[in-house]
Amino acid sequence: MVRASDLTSSDGLVYGRKYSSVVPAKVTGEKVVRNLSNLDLAMKLHYLRGVYFFNRSAVEGLDIYKLKEPMFKWLEIFNVTSGRIRRDEESGRPFIRCNDGGVRIVEAQCDKTLDECIELMSRDGHSFDLYGSLVPNQVLGPDLHFSPLVFVQFTWFKCGGISVGLSWSHILGDAYSSSKFINAWAQVLAGNHPTKPILNPTAPNSPTKTAPAEPLSLKQVPSVGDHWVAPNPPNLRHLTLQITPTHLAHMTHALSSASNQEISPFEAISAIIWQCLGKIRAGSTCDPKFVTVIKNKSLERANATLGNTQSVSVVKGESYSEAGELAEVLVNEAVEETVMVGETVGRDKGVSDFVVYGANLTFVEAEEAEVYGLELNGHRPVFASYAVDGAGDKGVVVVLPGRESGGRVVSVLLPESEVSALKMELKKRWGIA
Repeated sequence: MVRASDLTSSDGLVYGRKYSSVVPAKVTGEKVVRNLSNLDLAMKLHYLRGVYFFNRSAVEGLDIYKLKEPMFKWLEIFNVTSGRIRRDEESGRPFIRCNDGGVRIVEAQCDKTLDECIELMSRDGHSFDLYGSLVPNQVLGPDLHFSPLVFVQFTWFKCGGISVGLSWSHILGDAYSSSKFINAWAQVLAGNHPTKPILNPTAPNSPTKTAPAEPLSLKQVPSVGDHWVAPNPPNLRHLTLQITPTHLAHMTHALSSASNQEISPFEAISAIIWQCLGKIRAGSTCDPKFVTVIKNKSLERANATLGNTQSVSVVKGESYSEAGELAEVLVNEAVEETVMVGETVGRDKGVSDFVVYGANLTFVEAEEAEVYGLELNGHRPVFASYAVDGAGDKGVVVVLPGRESGGRVVSVLLPESEVSALKMELKKRWGIA
């Protein structure tokens, strides 16, 4: 299903949308299905929105027909992404039928330059609307049997540059899966042949510590039926932060010294934002006493290109703690709940509805996702980012690689009232504008 915001841009930046569909080059057949894991189903109300910006030289000689031509072969390789959701007749458990329903393609125009749009990404209260303009705001349902799992949008800027927007149903896999998927399209475009993905991820590892009876990282929500969108979505805004290698080195050194142990860039960024939001939310019901940490499982990543193979952990920390202390508990006190999340979702065959992102303040490690592996005419994106949609109101922070070696892009989703306050805290404490 396409939301109304897809049809008319709220800010007027994007216009002239044209819709089409692309299907696999060869028929897959109605009998081919993908059974979804419990962790897949835990993510069914969540969506990933990726956007890649390319300058004019990257798309020289490429028009919409040449961009779409390799998609038929691409979708033959990744045929599950062209499928549609079905439910088991007896249990009601969702699965994907690989019926070649296709991926939805959007063509659009933008009256801004590429540089102007990238600059808008870091403005308070603007970038969420911009994301909704450059990436289809797709959700699954209410006509679940007909809803595409993936949308791709090509937006041409007045300077001749282009953005490639990817709307990805998280039920298919995490940010590592989505980036591998879109990168494979560019590989086919360049005349290469990507490896066919393995679709069934291995079982998650056992928890490293004894976890509580119910997972703290999972929140059950009222039933949404066949319209897979989190109920009563809060007024959230998206913010993109670009952290230079110099800033990042300063942050990791300061926190490593304060905690007397080596702190990774992901843990440093998470601890600093956790501290800032703890101050902003002090005394409120959203005070982040617990946070959720989602990380890539590198050993399992080699065995599955598409799937939700990430680990889900919770960490307890006092919101008034120093950033060094919070970094220390992130390193040493995480309690993995991946198995427990799967068991909880699987109790009723995956019929109940949950949110993971934003159930607590959620930090997502995506530093090794190949977001700059998408190349057009040999050119990497000048900028790329991912955002999470369908999250709870506690907020989501996704740490992505930066284009500049050693830097990071941080995609933040927060209640609208907290966006400006977070930027002020980060600038005051760490000089991050």
